[in-house]
Amino acid sequence: MSRPFAPLSRLLHWTMAVLIVAMLFIGIAMVSSLSDYHRLVAIHKPLGIAILVLVAIRLVNRLFNPPPPLPNGMPGLLRFAAHASHWLLYGLMFALPLVGWGMLSAAGYPIVLLGAWHLPPILPHSDALYAALRPLHTVLAFALFATFLAHLGAALMHALVFRDGVFRSMAKF
Repeated sequence: MSRPFAPLSRLLHWTMAVLIVAMLFIGIAMVSSLSDYHRLVAIHKPLGIAILVLVAIRLVNRLFNPPPPLPNGMPGLLRFAAHASHWLLYGLMFALPLVGWGMLSAAGYPIVLLGAWHLPPILPHSDALYAALRPLHTVLAFALFATFLAHLGAALMHALVFRDGVFRSMAKF
């Protein structure tokens, strides 16, 4: 079995997994339920910013607590896929909330986090910019969902088929 991830790495991983699954369900509910839309958006915005902050913390944590090495017998192509998919996940976890924040800024909507606490706009008000960022946010959400499912599938392969300790290194509490 490979060494476990550091406790903070595991905490950040599982916290973000729960938040991302919640965000995906909230996003789906937002586009399918007009009656709950405003309540869901009020949850979606601060949750997206929380994910953005947590992924930044997670990257800094990764510098101080590098992940355990992959198993020695793992084929090169699978090693490449593992590393590439992790960096894709990090990129999407950064890009999706930033595009959402930019989209709302371009639309002129306030980004309310809690009560009177608002985030400043990061882009100028522009209907054209909003029109470009809106579908990009959706495409990135689908890409994150697909990458998340691939990550989950790979984790299950390591746990149930390969039984190489990779899953246990992150799941050990």
